[in-house]
Amino acid sequence: MRACAYRPDGTRRRASDRVRAGETVLLVRPPFEEPNVPLYFDVIYQDDEIVAINKPAGLPVHPSATYHKNTLTFLLRERFGEGAPQIAHRLDRETSGLLLCGRTHAAERALKLDFENRRVSKRYLAIVRGVMPEDHGRIELPMDRAKEGLHLLMEVSPEGEGYPAVTRYRVVARREDATLVALAPQSGRQHQLRVHLSALGFPIIGDKLYGPEGSQPFLDYIETGMTDGLRRRLGHHRHALHAYEIAFHHPAGGEIMILRAPLSEDLVELWGGVLDEGELAARAAC
Repeated sequence: MRACAYRPDGTRRRASDRVRAGETVLLVRPPFEEPNVPLYFDVIYQDDEIVAINKPAGLPVHPSATYHKNTLTFLLRERFGEGAPQIAHRLDRETSGLLLCGRTHAAERALKLDFENRRVSKRYLAIVRGVMPEDHGRIELPMDRAKEGLHLLMEVSPEGEGYPAVTRYRVVARREDATLVALAPQSGRQHQLRVHLSALGFPIIGDKLYGPEGSQPFLDYIETGMTDGLRRRLGHHRHALHAYEIAFHHPAGGEIMILRAPLSEDLVELWGGVLDEGELAARAAC
């Protein structure tokens, strides 16, 4: 009130002023500076019905209290103009990789229905702490909102509680202190892959919420930003998770399409080299 309330003549109101019925109060919002983010995206595939985007890590998908113009939604409007493609599902801001968009209302609705009804297959790649001993497996642990701590946290629920959550995984490659693993979620719970891997004892490198220190790195990041010390604690500046592949039915013709986004450059560097694309696709089959 004290900072942004004015009378119609431009004079500022005091916090102690009474507001009377029929009176006009002007609320002037101060200039808002959005955090810097990558302001680009690559198009993996497009036709008259759909666009497949390779989203960089750090770019938010939708507007929020913190981001407005610095979002994929805004960039799509800038590139495509009126009738810009509509995003059919979601990715966390720090997660890189594939996003599907509909270029018509019918295509958007068909894609969203397919995601909602689990008719779309997704595969992710993650770099996790530690060496996973099993070559492949299935994580079936129910999940729910955390009962304590930050409101955005999810957690594994006790047996008989929470919502069903299933993730299949297959190890792609191992090194001395980390594993490159492919993940196929069979359900769509918030933060599912991150929570399941953490519960298994192999949290994703760079995860500010579900790593060895719990949510403390997230709180430190909110207060100080990404410092060199925090980056060393986390192992990477963002969680090492990439939306690698989507298999879906084309909304117009119905044919099955499989699209892939190459592993992002920062994760290639984090891993220290990666398999060629053909070998990666074959090893990542869950």
